[in-house]
Amino acid sequence: MKMEKKLGALGVFSIGAGAMISSGIFVLPAIAYQNAGSGILIAYFLAGILMLPALFSKLELVTAIPKAGGTYFYIERILGTPYGTIAGFANWFSISLKGAFALIGIGIFATLIGPELSVWHIKSIAIGACIFFTLLNLLSVKTSGNVQIVLVGFLILIMSGYIIYGYRYVDFSHFQGMTHFEWDKILSTTGLVFISYGGITKIASVAEEIKDVRKNLVKGMISAFVVVQILYLLTIFVLIGVMPKGELQHSLTLISDSAAIFSGLTGLIIMSIAAMVAYITTANAGILSASREPMAMSRDSILPPFFSKISLKRKTPYWPILFTGLFMILVITVLDIKNLAKVASLFMIFLFAMVNFALIVIRVSKIANYKPSFKAPLFPVLQIIGILAYILLIIEMGAFIILFASLFVLAALAWYFLYVKKRVTRKSALVHTVQKLLTKDLTDDTLELEEELLDILIERNEIIEDRFDKLIRKAVILDLEHSITKEELFSLLSIEVEKKLDIPAKEVLKKLQEREEISSTLLYSGIAMPHAIPHIIIAGSHKFDVFIVRNKQGILWNDKNEMVYTAFCLISTKDERHFHLKSLMAIAQIIQNENFNKEWMKARDVTDLRTILLLANRKRE
Repeated sequence: MKMEKKLGALGVFSIGAGAMISSGIFVLPAIAYQNAGSGILIAYFLAGILMLPALFSKLELVTAIPKAGGTYFYIERILGTPYGTIAGFANWFSISLKGAFALIGIGIFATLIGPELSVWHIKSIAIGACIFFTLLNLLSVKTSGNVQIVLVGFLILIMSGYIIYGYRYVDFSHFQGMTHFEWDKILSTTGLVFISYGGITKIASVAEEIKDVRKNLVKGMISAFVVVQILYLLTIFVLIGVMPKGELQHSLTLISDSAAIFSGLTGLIIMSIAAMVAYITTANAGILSASREPMAMSRDSILPPFFSKISLKRKTPYWPILFTGLFMILVITVLDIKNLAKVASLFMIFLFAMVNFALIVIRVSKIANYKPSFKAPLFPVLQIIGILAYILLIIEMGAFIILFASLFVLAALAWYFLYVKKRVTRKSALVHTVQKLLTKDLTDDTLELEEELLDILIERNEIIEDRFDKLIRKAVILDLEHSITKEELFSLLSIEVEKKLDIPAKEVLKKLQEREEISSTLLYSGIAMPHAIPHIIIAGSHKFDVFIVRNKQGILWNDKNEMVYTAFCLISTKDERHFHLKSLMAIAQIIQNENFNKEWMKARDVTDLRTILLLANRKRE
């Protein structure tokens, strides 16, 4: 069952921004300051810059492959099932961990009201909030998305007020000596605070539920990143400038404490409310997007089938949501906040390295049906820099994190060999690339991948296929490399018709010649160059087929030396006259598209030609 498309650009922005603004700014600065001092401003800036390779790579991949599961789905299809298994679990856990991190933040800020609250009281509050948001997401993604828009709007308003009002109380002497930093500590802190930015790419997990992905996804994700990056840097600047240095290391509620300095109890209450709203938005977005990972993995037989079940009434994947909620409750129970942040950042950095590598592979593979509506800039330099930077960040995070990452990869691979391998036989774009180096012929596995990507493109463009589309899917397409005459073309078409429809080639050839003698089948219709639509009537009933030809060198059509580069040959019985006229109309609409001739002549192969026809803008019934 397909997911319901209800999220627009504002919903995308709200989920992305809400996933970032939370513990990353309300709790982490205190932990980060202990590591890097005032250098946390640089650490946050570097983390934001290092997000760009992953952000751009994800935008390209998800506009080409907008499926639930996001990161997992395209890594699995591009790099292969073993990598996909690792990526699926890593993405599920990283988003869930960030959501759990936010839920614990709710409990921490509750201590402002009740300072006597114990650790278990804090965790109990977090667990209660987790149960609430799990139930909210079970109701509907639209309900969840609408709540997100309201909460994020309120949050941005409050944070802007904090920056504008707090700036007047900044003591610039707090920034003296900021030119002397221990860069190893700044780099390790950059890895720690990476979790603050990782949430922006969560929206890729719900891409299947976004209306007009090509427009709303890019606009929503980039605007969310820019707005939150500016908010982060300005908020930390005000925080360092207002808070006495001695107090920066002794509180987990720095934003609220700094607001109390320049606006008293009122500021403390307002910023505490803002912090609670931030945690709520992150937790809500976390459950919403994390739950789509196991659903996508289940669809591909990497997890048991029940994970892909969708509620008929609510259109929500109820088992993945429930398991995500349970996992977050488990994490809240057993992990402390610092380790939770480190592990969540580790998973995100690891995934971002895989995303950049996946983009390089899919571009090199030249898969015909890989057609993103957004292309990452500075390819492949930006992706290579990103991969190297992410590896460096993981190393700087310490031996424990490297050991944890190794154990996780081993556990994911064990699941692959014990459960997945015997159930999944798909070939990836990486395999396709290797095969293409060895042979020019398309294998069955490659055709299967092309077909799946084509279905995704049709769904992305919100095309409801009609009879003509179904005809094009099965049509014989000839891609000729040498210039020929019209007579030679008719001979080739006659042979192909005989192969497919079992009609003698001589009979077909005669009919084509006779039809052309009656009147030319060239179609001009105000276009730059003519196209040919030879058509004949055959015996029988309820038969209709189309044979398509492209010849880059041209087909000499008549004694006027008119050259044709595209021909659509229609074969039909008399009773299909109505559909024959509809097909002529469909062809006319396709070839009159503004960029048709350019795209048609640039197409690399038959698969690409078929895709151009199926994705063409035309009126469908």
